[in-house]
Amino acid sequence: MSPNPPRPVGNRLLDALPQGNYEPLRPHLEQVSLSVGDIVYEPREQISHVYFPVTSHVSLLYTMMDGATAGMGLVGNEGVVGIALLMGAKSAPHRAVVQGGGNAFRLKAQIIVNEFNLGGEFQSRLLRYTQALITQMSHTAVCNRLHSVEQRLCRWLLMTRDRTPSNELQMTQEFMANILGVRREGVTHAAHGLQKDGLISYARGHITILNRRQLEARVCECYAVVKEAHERLLGQVQ
Repeated sequence: MSPNPPRPVGNRLLDALPQGNYEPLRPHLEQVSLSVGDIVYEPREQISHVYFPVTSHVSLLYTMMDGATAGMGLVGNEGVVGIALLMGAKSAPHRAVVQGGGNAFRLKAQIIVNEFNLGGEFQSRLLRYTQALITQMSHTAVCNRLHSVEQRLCRWLLMTRDRTPSNELQMTQEFMANILGVRREGVTHAAHGLQKDGLISYARGHITILNRRQLEARVCECYAVVKEAHERLLGQVQ
């Protein structure tokens, strides 16, 4: 762990804060390493820390009683994991699992709640991020209901690419099936089609985006709507 990080730290929320809002947080920020598959928190688990991803990204998943899952949202270096804490919740409403390994900064729950409750620019920026995340979650729900598996896969690949430094993505077919809420065979068919057309290459849990422009041409409208909301509320995702 590395406390007292000088800016820029690589998380856009933290780096965009006025100095007067960042300095009270700085002594309490701890750098942590997150690995693919790590559980940040489980549903109904008390939130002890919030996480500001830097080179990592975290998927938010809803899990049904029978074990079926579906992705609700994705958080990378544009945001923070654990935003429910600032809305008055003490526990996590869903599972948060590391989709892409890397670094993050974590902050104790009470520290961020205290600073948030002071109001001002810190509260304003976090509320804008919350609105952007709500937009992402609502369009994910609509997308899962109305659009094809291929379109949904394209959306998730592009969202992931927006939060990673390269075209190389860590993503198994099983994880993609869990994210999209479909059978693994459906993901296999969609990924095979994208690979056949030269948009991606896929091998053993690694996906390489070969043609982003064509992915954007194949994706549904949800991707552009969510990205525009992030840019308007937070500044550019990329």
